[in-house]
Amino acid sequence: MENLKNVAPLEDFNWDAYENGETVTNASHEDLEKAYDNTLNKVNDREVVDGTVIAMNKREVVVNIGYKSDGIIPLNEFRYNPDLKVGDTVEVYIENQEDKKGQLVLSHRKARATRSWDRVNAALENEEIIKGYIKCRTKGGMIVDVFGIEAFLPGSQIDVKPIRDYDVFVGKTMEFKVVKINQEFKNVVVSHKALIEAELEQQKKEIIGKLEKGQVLEGTVKNITSYGVFIDLGGVDGLIHITDLSWGRVSDPKEVVELDQKLNVVILDFDDEKKRIALGLKQLTPHPWDALDPNLKVGDHVKGKVVVMADYGAFIEIAPGVEGLIHVSEMSWSQHLRSAQDFMKVGDEVEAVVLTLDREERKMSLGIKQLKADPWETIEEKYPIGSKHTAKVRNFTNFGVFVEIEEGVDGLIHISDLSWTKKVKHPSEFTQIGADIDVQVLEIDKENRRLSLGHKQLEENPWDVFETVFTVGSVHEGTIIEMLDKGAVVALPYGVEGFATPKHLVKEDGSQAQLDEKLEFKVIEFNKDAKRIILSHSRIFEDVAKAEERAEKKAAKKSAGKREEASVSIQNQAASTTLGDIDALAALKEQMEAGKK
Repeated sequence: MENLKNVAPLEDFNWDAYENGETVTNASHEDLEKAYDNTLNKVNDREVVDGTVIAMNKREVVVNIGYKSDGIIPLNEFRYNPDLKVGDTVEVYIENQEDKKGQLVLSHRKARATRSWDRVNAALENEEIIKGYIKCRTKGGMIVDVFGIEAFLPGSQIDVKPIRDYDVFVGKTMEFKVVKINQEFKNVVVSHKALIEAELEQQKKEIIGKLEKGQVLEGTVKNITSYGVFIDLGGVDGLIHITDLSWGRVSDPKEVVELDQKLNVVILDFDDEKKRIALGLKQLTPHPWDALDPNLKVGDHVKGKVVVMADYGAFIEIAPGVEGLIHVSEMSWSQHLRSAQDFMKVGDEVEAVVLTLDREERKMSLGIKQLKADPWETIEEKYPIGSKHTAKVRNFTNFGVFVEIEEGVDGLIHISDLSWTKKVKHPSEFTQIGADIDVQVLEIDKENRRLSLGHKQLEENPWDVFETVFTVGSVHEGTIIEMLDKGAVVALPYGVEGFATPKHLVKEDGSQAQLDEKLEFKVIEFNKDAKRIILSHSRIFEDVAKAEERAEKKAAKKSAGKREEASVSIQNQAASTTLGDIDALAALKEQMEAGKK
């Protein structure tokens, strides 16, 4: 080991050539480098060239552009093209031929952006189908990466059917057609719907050409509205109106179908251009009336649910698609005009009696009052004449009060049968609607289903007593409570009223009696049947004056008679008198004259 010497190697020794057994001179090595450089592409920075994908992994793509080194591009720059594979040709932008590490720096995104505007315009002009990557949602649609440009995809242009979840499209690569470009603001609008419309238009023509009424087709529920369901028949839309969804009543189409559901439908009708197609679903099943129990007949009891209410009655569904009407007049034995809502509401389960049944017309009328006995069948037994009851006031008229003793049993209390004493001008002065009132049955009118009732008959007739109290000529204290043109109403004791005409209201001093004035009144007429008492105030002092006058006349007449009798007696005595008698007569004469004076 000691014999070994440190010998410096030759600086320009070609070890590669030596290893291969070749002897290479300096001149031949330079020639080889030139020859190698000539095989490479001549490239410049900030230039767009085509390259070939030679390797890929989850993060990067290796691209060969024929340069002495390959470039590495992040995979996310190719996210618009998920089908990228080794061997594909891609365009790249040369950012730097050699960075600090000697690496070729490429960008696919910048290459696309450099040529993107020209490409987008060419795609619009040539109606070219291009690929784009949906980046995110935005107001009214989506943002799509097309050639590195952010284009707008309206929500209505994603598909031919309405989109319910836009988020499922984010991150997807789809084919698009450029439909609009705003050169000034560099805005691009793309559509995916336009691609499938052309294909659908062809399908649509084929389907429309074959359409026939009564034809059964398979369709998909595309949209549900309050009035019906739109069905996609494969590019052609038809509408199932809500009334054609089911034989039964449907309040909301969602009760019957759901979105994207596939179902068979029958074509009911269409217009001349076959743009409006009416479809039916219920027509594919037999009509429920045809399946109705053949033994069902008038008088049978049925159960059902109230499905529709109206003022005039209620529709009862006794089976899906089989309905009967209960008219309001068949809900109660009462004859009062009432609304059906007073008896039932939608959703109620009711039992009813079949009144009419027409299978050909598919109509049925029902009643619920028939479940109870008609009260008028046994009216004489339950409400005999003279019987007393409590009724409810239902209505007023000028001539009386309509009351209901029980449901279906009505009666009228005539205004004259309300009170013995009070003169009732209108029933509202005496009672009120909804109030209870005691009554007595006076008459039964079975034919017209009405009772004649009385209220005052529950009390004894006070006019029997009044007849002995208010005798003609009797005087009572009264108060004027109402002044009328024809006279005044006077309140008398015991709650009775009398009437005095104006000439009987003159007071002793000649003045007229006034309202609320309390005076003495003489009864000048009493009529028990008419319940009328005629009074007079002026008669009181007039009768006193007349009585005095009569008394004076009587006294004067009596006095004159005595004088005449005395004169005759004197004459008779004078004929047979003596002188002594004459003196006595003279004295009597003086006495009579003194009396005269």
